[in-house]
This record gives sequence, C-alpha cells and structure tokens, in this order.
Amino acid sequence: DSVEEISDGDLSAITPVLVEPCKMVLVVRAGPKTTNGKIAAHHATIACYRALERRNAKLLRHWERTGQAKIALKGTSENQLLELEAIAKRLNLCARLVRDPGLTEVAEDTATVLGIGPAPVALVNEVTGKLRLL
Repeated sequence: DSVEEISDGDLSAITPVLVEPCKMVLVVRAGPKTTNGKIAAHHATIACYRALERRNAKLLRHWERTGQAKIALKGTSENQLLELEAIAKRLNLCARLVRDPGLTEVAEDTATVLGIGPAPVALVNEVTGKLRLL
C-alpha cells in the first residue's frame, strides 16, 4: 500500500497528561471489500507510528505505556476520509491516508483506510467521535 504525502500540522504540539488515555483509529472505507486480516495489518498503523517516532516520540511512548489502543471505525467514502484527514491535521494529529496498489483485493489507487493518532482519546474523538465501530 502507498501512503499519501500531505502536509502535517505540528505533530510535536500534542503532549498528553500523565495518565491520559491515548488511542489510534483506523477509519476503514466501507465501499472496497477488505478482509479483517488486511485491515488488522494495515499500513496506516505503521505510517502513523513512523511519523510520530520521528516527530513526537514522547507521545508515541505514552500511547505504548497506556495500552496501545487501536480502534477500527466505518468510513463511508473517499471524500469522507479526505475530510477527516484534513480535520485531523488541522488539530495537529498524525493522519495517514493509504491507497491500495491494487495487487490483491481492491482496485489500484483506492483509498482504503485513514489512520489517525495515536493521540489523547478526547482529541481523536473530535475528529472521529460520530463514526460507528467497524
């Protein structure tokens, strides 16, 4: 899978308080048929992890210490994923939209998953709080 390169906000701006829970969400587009295994191993997770490893390792370590929560949510369309990505980046959240190369289950260049976070739960919920669980 390839990850779109879109300008981030200030990924170093987020600092959780001592015991504040953090999470990462994967917004999975409903249209393309994607198996649970493909979702679970999705590159959006790794893309977000790598970006924060470089730009906010303290936040990443906090997420690791607080349980590494990852939540899969339902997305409705590519436009929705793009809109959520823009909102997340305006809030200085790490957001990575992944497009599939079309080698297995879906057509080439199909936006399949948007990874957001990890970040404090309340901040991530500002972007994805109205979405349903996958």
